[in-house]
Amino acid sequence: MDLQKNGLALVDLDKEGVDKAFRADVLAGLAQPQKAIPARWLYDDAGSELFEDITQLPEYYPTRAETEILREQGDEFRELIGAGRAVVEFGSGSSLKTPLLLRAIEPAAYVPLDISGAFLRAAAADLAAKFPGLPVYPVEADFMREVALPDAVADMPKLGFFPGSTIGNMVPRTAVDLLRSMRATLGAGSQLLIGMDLIKDAQVLEAAYDDAAGVTAEFNLNLARRINRELAGTIPTDKLRHRARWNDTFARVEMHLEALEPIEFEVSGRDFAMGEGETIHTENSHKFSHRSQHTLLLAGGWTPKRRWLDSQGRFSLILADWTVPRGAP
Repeated sequence: MDLQKNGLALVDLDKEGVDKAFRADVLAGLAQPQKAIPARWLYDDAGSELFEDITQLPEYYPTRAETEILREQGDEFRELIGAGRAVVEFGSGSSLKTPLLLRAIEPAAYVPLDISGAFLRAAAADLAAKFPGLPVYPVEADFMREVALPDAVADMPKLGFFPGSTIGNMVPRTAVDLLRSMRATLGAGSQLLIGMDLIKDAQVLEAAYDDAAGVTAEFNLNLARRINRELAGTIPTDKLRHRARWNDTFARVEMHLEALEPIEFEVSGRDFAMGEGETIHTENSHKFSHRSQHTLLLAGGWTPKRRWLDSQGRFSLILADWTVPRGAP
């Protein structure tokens, strides 16, 4: 096993040990007319573990669909990507999906990036144990910005791996910014293998984000508990409920925390209130058409090269090449 830690954490803590960016986003988001908190803050250690549970639910099809593609298309991945690349995964690797890719392409190194340090290290250790001799360099970082990769992979060709349709959590302008920062992180000549969920029946989509067992509800409510724990919050979590709804105008499933009755609470010494039925918007999950996928990737500096679908046409994986900048038109 060759597991190497890299001290490139980008978390900025105040003297009380509070993540400054988390506090700033929460306070700003709760002050808006439509309260909203960026979805990335759902993924503390507890949230990351709950999301892993979500991926095993019968209603949550994306993981099964994407895994099917990775399992069935290994020969094509090997042909189009080739061996010897450093695989840079944006988000800690799944114990199921990432090994399928690594076995297919024989990488020279694996670099998982994640904002959740404990989850990152556990996932990296698991992958390193499964691939003895493969150098693994976990980097605790916010990959929404350009990340300085370990020196050991500086001269290797790179493959970015961004599975799970996490790109759909972002509004288009933020998604484009992320794709551009990935482009800067990976460098010239790199490739990107990215998962994107597809538009389908609204009932199927809503069920995937509001499961019968209530695991997604716990995942959403965990954000309020995290605020209470880390930001001296007094949010009455028993007076909130999870809501998931399809917004056809924006082609996305939205997750909200809805107040069951009027409530008042504090966060970091500031007072807030919510009326009955008022919500905190916690996550978007945009769904894509063939055209919207390509438009988004091109805007982010990536040229689509190959697109794969699962057998039921529910989900897609796209391989894209780093686009050489050029002038108008």
